[in-house]
Amino acid sequence: MDGQPAERRRGRRRRPRGAWRSPLTRRILALNVLVLAVPVLGLLHLEQYRDSLIEAELEALGTQARAFATTLAGSAVVVTQSGEEKLLAEGTRHAMRVLLAGSDIRARLFGPGGDLVADSFVLMGPGGQVTVEELPPPEPGGWMPEILERAYNWVLDYVPSDELPVYQEARQQRAAQYPEAERALAGDAHSRVYRDPDGGLVLSVAVPVQRYRQVLGALMLTKDGSEIEAAVRDRRLDILVVFAVALGVTVLLSVYLAGAIARPLHRLAEAADRVRRAQGRQVEIPDMSKRRDEIGDLSVALDDMTQALWDRLDAIERFAADVAHEIKNPLTSVRSAVETVARVDDPEQQKKLMGIILDDVQRLDRLISDISDASRLDAELSRAQSEPVGLSRLLDALVEVEGATSKERGGPTYAIELPRAADGSTDPLTIQGLEGRLGQVFRNLLSNAATFSPTDGTIRVGARRADGWVQVVVDDHGPGVPENKLKAIFDRFYTERPKDEKFGTHSGLGLSISKQIVEAHGGSLVAENRRDAEGHIAGARFTVWLPAE
Repeated sequence: MDGQPAERRRGRRRRPRGAWRSPLTRRILALNVLVLAVPVLGLLHLEQYRDSLIEAELEALGTQARAFATTLAGSAVVVTQSGEEKLLAEGTRHAMRVLLAGSDIRARLFGPGGDLVADSFVLMGPGGQVTVEELPPPEPGGWMPEILERAYNWVLDYVPSDELPVYQEARQQRAAQYPEAERALAGDAHSRVYRDPDGGLVLSVAVPVQRYRQVLGALMLTKDGSEIEAAVRDRRLDILVVFAVALGVTVLLSVYLAGAIARPLHRLAEAADRVRRAQGRQVEIPDMSKRRDEIGDLSVALDDMTQALWDRLDAIERFAADVAHEIKNPLTSVRSAVETVARVDDPEQQKKLMGIILDDVQRLDRLISDISDASRLDAELSRAQSEPVGLSRLLDALVEVEGATSKERGGPTYAIELPRAADGSTDPLTIQGLEGRLGQVFRNLLSNAATFSPTDGTIRVGARRADGWVQVVVDDHGPGVPENKLKAIFDRFYTERPKDEKFGTHSGLGLSISKQIVEAHGGSLVAENRRDAEGHIAGARFTVWLPAE
């Protein structure tokens, strides 16, 4: 962007955008949704809640397993002829049917050698063994729409979960296939959580079946974790429902917020673009000052900037007209003198006409130099870097030079009164500005005072610091300024010179340039007349106010 030519950047056309095509709207929406989604995704990761449910379920399952093992040890054990205690398979199956009637728990008993002795899901009937297969839990339905189900499954794909061993069953089951059963055969109760091939939970608890501390077998109870998954699922669905509602509110508020920001900015940008392309001045910047926020401030600033642009264009137009008028006068005089000198044979008349031509050429040279200086002034003031300027030193030097020059010409004397700084201390009249241009201001004022003061008069220069400002006053003993011209003397090309001064000596731009420089430094330049005790005009006074550092 910065490398584009200025002409190309100015020629770019802004494309109209709808509410949803606005980059600002999309950024606000994305940020608000992200802020909302991060904690929601964290809440969906309900591992602690699920672990507490699993722990409670395993504890309940372990209690049942210990009670079941105690019952088997007391009712399904026989003593063989050799005196060895042994669990009866048929008694164990009968006890399983009684104890697990109406339950979804599966019980398996492994003998001391690890062989499967009994399985509650395998029943003995007239036709042989009958295997009971647990049906999968019903698919969630009812109130939850298919879209929400898909959204839930999509979100779960991004929710991390613990890696659990996969639950598998061999056709010929043995205790060695289940670590918890092996631990139980060794005399220790143990529990384990599996993940079935379909992604569900399988909870398993194995306890030893003991009689007089002798391990007769291992009882393993297993149960699917569908209730736990359903509870976690319900909590997640509740969170998703709340998230969906909050998301809708967030989107609406984001669109409103973006509209309250993007649309006014778009209107202001369109208005500024119309101002740039318009031929007239009918385009107005929308007034949003009633908003009392940054966008309202921006609309006021753009309106002020546009008005300043029109004022600057008007000033340029007036300046061009004034320049044309001021240059036209000496050019007309030169042309008239040249045309006349060609028809005059008298050497004295020719010499007089050549003097007029020379004066007019010098006047043109002076006008062009002052006009060039005035036209460069704005650009120079905008580019230059301000620096601390000590006005005491500057005024001392200017008054010393002007006083020496005036003494040689037999002109007025100069007097200066300034606050003096102690050795090594900062000038009390220090300001931020351009020393060269400020020197030009005070040279113009001193030169103007010297022009109007009588030879026996005194030009007084005084300065002081007051309430954060530096005041510089230049007084003379001249005829003063006409009361109705106290402001007009600062206009371009205005001249109010002494009667005995040669015409065309000054361009009438000095005071105008001085006022422009002072105002560019944030100050002011005013003119007034000094009066004596009787109320008569005793001279002119020019006062410069500049902000102190």
